[in-house]
Amino acid sequence: MDAIILFVLVLGLLFLGVPVAVSLGLSSILVIAFFSEDSMSSVALQLFTASQNYTLLAIPFFVLASAFMSTGGVARRIIRFAIATVGHFRGGLAMASVLACMLFAALSGSSPATVVAIGTIAIAGMRQVGYTKEFASGVIANAGTLGILIPPSIVMVVYSAATDVSVGRMFLAGVIPGIVAGLMLMIAIYFMARVKNLPAEPWKGFMELMEGGKQAGWGLFLIIIILGGIYGGVFTPTEAAAVAAVYAFFIALFIYRDMGPMKDTPWVSGDDTDRARVGFNGTVYGVAFFFVWMILSFFATAETGTVTVAGRAQLGVFLSLVLMTAYVMWRGQEGITKVPAHLAAGLPIWGRNLALMGRNIFKVFFNEDTRKVMVDASKTTIMLMFIIVNALLFAHVLTGERIPQAITEVMLDAGFTWFTFLIAVNVLLLIGGQFMEPSGLLLIVAPVVFPIAIELGVDPVHLGIIMVVNMEIGMITPPIGLNLFVTSGITGMSLLQVVKAALPFVAVLFAFLILVTYVPDLSTMLPYALMGPEIVTR
Repeated sequence: MDAIILFVLVLGLLFLGVPVAVSLGLSSILVIAFFSEDSMSSVALQLFTASQNYTLLAIPFFVLASAFMSTGGVARRIIRFAIATVGHFRGGLAMASVLACMLFAALSGSSPATVVAIGTIAIAGMRQVGYTKEFASGVIANAGTLGILIPPSIVMVVYSAATDVSVGRMFLAGVIPGIVAGLMLMIAIYFMARVKNLPAEPWKGFMELMEGGKQAGWGLFLIIIILGGIYGGVFTPTEAAAVAAVYAFFIALFIYRDMGPMKDTPWVSGDDTDRARVGFNGTVYGVAFFFVWMILSFFATAETGTVTVAGRAQLGVFLSLVLMTAYVMWRGQEGITKVPAHLAAGLPIWGRNLALMGRNIFKVFFNEDTRKVMVDASKTTIMLMFIIVNALLFAHVLTGERIPQAITEVMLDAGFTWFTFLIAVNVLLLIGGQFMEPSGLLLIVAPVVFPIAIELGVDPVHLGIIMVVNMEIGMITPPIGLNLFVTSGITGMSLLQVVKAALPFVAVLFAFLILVTYVPDLSTMLPYALMGPEIVTR
């Protein structure tokens, strides 16, 4: 009886237009106050416990990192690299948009952020070369959903907090499905491009590919820092999120200079000589290689205890000098004896830029652009955390009233197997995803279905990926699909037009959902190989 009252209250409040977080929290408090034997003091205790959840601490840091990386400059560089990679295929610009969404997803962990950052540039680019606005919008709306599947993913962090499943395993589990989903979308685009005779970009050669990779490299290296640090045993996912936020701040304001007091100030000016440019670029490559070497070698040897910092640094300096010398000889087209002259000519550029950074070292923290990013990230974090805390209170009531156990017994008595159970989960989540925000829906459903899944032998990591993919589809299905509203906002199209544009690609994601649901190895292969299976105590 308590279960019926709880769900009726939640659904009733939602249909009355009450916000999701308030509906969950108010329903839980009313049930505890009037129908449960639980004490009202448990509400305060549960809210305090939820706010102290170490795993959830990763969310504000990932949101902040996403906010800094969502600048136009980062997205523009990623799109350039994606076009250089796959743009020469038929429909290549649309395929490059999907690849760009995949890469940006690995920086942001958010679908709406991916749609905004990539869509504002890619849709305009596709329109210029002959794609219809509807086709371009449908591609971006669907490809943007990969933001919550490809790690790091905020939704995966929420699932881990709700079920106590390892965040590290969830991130690993999303790698192969994310790549498969992106490839399926690109294959569908290729065949549609052949039918519609869509254009292909000219092949610009490996130099353009290398140049695009170099421009996007500082942003994409964030992926290495997050995943390498976690799986190298250097830091936890929560610590990785904090490191990602600091790195994103530094890259956006000091390296790319897309925002802040040094905005649009180039590292190399038009007055610098060719010799100075070559020398400066050579030292940049050398310093960058040393930086990357020290980080990657630290990740690779952190648990060995036999490799010293001095040893890694000495080898790193030697390799950096070799790279620096080779570059200067190649670009300067002079002998090795002229290398010191080139490097010396580049020193004034370093001095000018370091002086500029020194003058603005404190201004970057109080700049209007930085303040706006911090405020926007804070608003997003508060919204998410308010939903999550109330949803965890709802889960507490479910557990206290033993509602998941009762549902488990009913389903087992009805003869449900893992196969039919996953069908029921998909149907439930597909319907719920049309009306609720992913994090809130996941926190409502996960505590209910998780015990049933474990009882039926479904892997908890596999279940998490299934739920995330359902959340993806929910973000592009009306009436509450977030990606639909975001795409409508950046294109000026009506919501109905965006829905029609996205529909063909939604079919691809439905096929992908079936594949992920009944081929569990896609989700469990990497986690099992690198970290072993998830151990769940029943």
